[in-house]
Amino acid sequence: MEGFCKLISYFVTQCEVTFCGLATLSMVLNALAIDPGKPWKAPWRWFDESMLDCVDPLEEIRVRGITLGKLVYLAHRVGAKVDSYWSCHSTLDHFRHHVAKCSSSDKCFVISAYHRKALKQVGTGHFTPIGGYHAGKDMVLILDVARFKYAPHWVPLTVLWEGMNCVDESTGISRGFMLVSRAHREPAMLYTLSCKHESWTSIAKVLVNDVPALLKSDDVKDMCKVLSVIVTSLPSNFEEFIKWVAEIRREEDNGPTLSEEEKTRAVVKEEILNQVRRTELFKQVASFISTFDGHTHHPAITDVFTLLLFSLPSRTWDGITDDKLLKEMQNLVSIDNLPLLLQEEILFLRVELISDLLMIDNGAPPK
Repeated sequence: MEGFCKLISYFVTQCEVTFCGLATLSMVLNALAIDPGKPWKAPWRWFDESMLDCVDPLEEIRVRGITLGKLVYLAHRVGAKVDSYWSCHSTLDHFRHHVAKCSSSDKCFVISAYHRKALKQVGTGHFTPIGGYHAGKDMVLILDVARFKYAPHWVPLTVLWEGMNCVDESTGISRGFMLVSRAHREPAMLYTLSCKHESWTSIAKVLVNDVPALLKSDDVKDMCKVLSVIVTSLPSNFEEFIKWVAEIRREEDNGPTLSEEEKTRAVVKEEILNQVRRTELFKQVASFISTFDGHTHHPAITDVFTLLLFSLPSRTWDGITDDKLLKEMQNLVSIDNLPLLLQEEILFLRVELISDLLMIDNGAPPK
């Protein structure tokens, strides 16, 4: 019950019948003291359901609710560290292990997605935070955000697992659970910027879905051709995104009254950029951009484009038929020997790219 007091301090009642996921997530985010990045009301930085609309519009969630995949994605988008498990890819013992571990800490909380019928309750699919675990009786404390229906109550962990094993009809797969904690550091630079820009989804779709097919179908024989295929396939709003990134960075770096935390973030961003610019991939991109006859002359494009190339899934390059070029590309985008700060930034961004196209489609990630 170590996390109970912190969690119960932020116990809320969902404001809409279909907002159980949003209410549960806002409760957990506040218990973890994660900064929403903007004020709630007046000067207070605080999550509530109305601020969690960066995946689906609130009107759509009000009608259909939200799936586990989208809630996981949403938690990523607002800066939490999330580990997610669908019951079809997990086991009862695995679930029990995580419940016991998280209940012994106030640094991590479990959100369960289950069907109420297993608990002999009124209703269908539901999200709830778990407020504690009784190992002797193997029971979990449900802090139900539908407080107009059910007060906090204990249920056997096996019964809750049965409810999580029910198929979600909207996705065709089982329900499950997610572990939410603070990221060990705030994501820097491009990750935090990309998730706020309307162009990001179309850019991510092209990079992850279209580019691998283009590299496979095109006659790619050298590094310049690889970069040309990728740049020319990017949507027109990529240039708009680059300009926006550059403008935000300039505003953040030159703000008149930076707090100590903001100054630290600015230093981290600059160090990440310095690390990007020391890579061989950056040199290749810079050389290509300088000779490319297209809309790629904005000063920030080499930084951003290099980070995006590092962040692409490894399967992106499988379509390259020239073995020598394929090996060169794999060596250039390998992050194994990069500095830790840069590795973390790339991994944050990779989550963003993949989540946009896997989780938001209502499905579970691959086992």
